[in-house]
Amino acid sequence: MSRFLLAALTAAGLALVQPAVADQVVVSFAKGASSQTLKGSIKGDQSRDYIVDARAGQTMTVEFKPSNASAYFNVIAPGTDSAMFIGSTEGNRFSGPLTTSGRHTVQVYLMRNAARRNEVANYTITIGVTGAAAAAPRPSQDALVAGTNYNATAEVPCITAADAPKGHCKAGVMRMAGGEATVELQTPDGGQRHIYFKNGRPDSSDANAPMQATRQGDVNIIRIGTVEVYEIPDAFVVGG
Repeated sequence: MSRFLLAALTAAGLALVQPAVADQVVVSFAKGASSQTLKGSIKGDQSRDYIVDARAGQTMTVEFKPSNASAYFNVIAPGTDSAMFIGSTEGNRFSGPLTTSGRHTVQVYLMRNAARRNEVANYTITIGVTGAAAAAPRPSQDALVAGTNYNATAEVPCITAADAPKGHCKAGVMRMAGGEATVELQTPDGGQRHIYFKNGRPDSSDANAPMQATRQGDVNIIRIGTVEVYEIPDAFVVGG
């Protein structure tokens, strides 16, 4: 992109999107903008990575509108190969606070059956980042569990399937300053759920379903949709 075109776009108040390498796009926003809507197309086993530099404590929102029902997106945090959001199981919208600073990846792809048929997906994707970065974690009080990114791990009571009895889900918590935290849960069926806390209280989740929270003593009873239930103690979220 020429310097003159870059200056013209900036003056017009448009967000800038500059290709980085093949199938990878680095997303940045013009002054005063916090989101950008992009159009693209993939075919077969092609995928496209949108790279977004964001800080821990900010909120990322992604809205995806594909022409092909087999097209989805994942969100991958910096320094990890596992997705924090998986579109094929969680839908075409993601919104949640970030727990890591750095280059996040929004990856657009076709499911394997559609890729094998060499199908095409045209799409529109809107990526936004809002809010201020969180203060640095308190390392003297919140040391990491060895070999993990968690400040604490536990097993919490949970229900994750219709008509299933109460069981236990492995949980890890990533704490930030100001009572903010993300609890990452491993469900018995091999899935994941993320629940976000503000001021020590449940605020939202990465599910494409409504969330309700009640309390029993010092335990948060969190219901997501019509099936999922998680029981998460205050002490696990904020420490102490």
